[in-house]
Amino acid sequence: MIAIQDVLIQPIVTEKTVAMKDKFCFAVHGDATKDDVKKALLDFYGAKVLKVNITNLPEKFKQVQRGKQARKRAPLKKATITLAKGGTLDFNAFK
Repeated sequence: MIAIQDVLIQPIVTEKTVAMKDKFCFAVHGDATKDDVKKALLDFYGAKVLKVNITNLPEKFKQVQRGKQARKRAPLKKATITLAKGGTLDFNAFK
């Protein structure tokens, strides 16, 4: 079981995520479930969550020499949260 304060790591703010209406993306703990994410958002932001989608992004490697690889990106678990219509989150209030 993960402590609620450890579930949300940081918000992911890119051009693509900003353009989504009523949806927000967060990097979450590797063992977090959809219910954990919902509880954490309710606890930190008081937001009503309609839906949570979780995506596991694998680590990526870049080949630097013959037979040798360097890690380009660490593995990441990303949660896309759909809020009720007109719902917003204030990222300045994050933890």
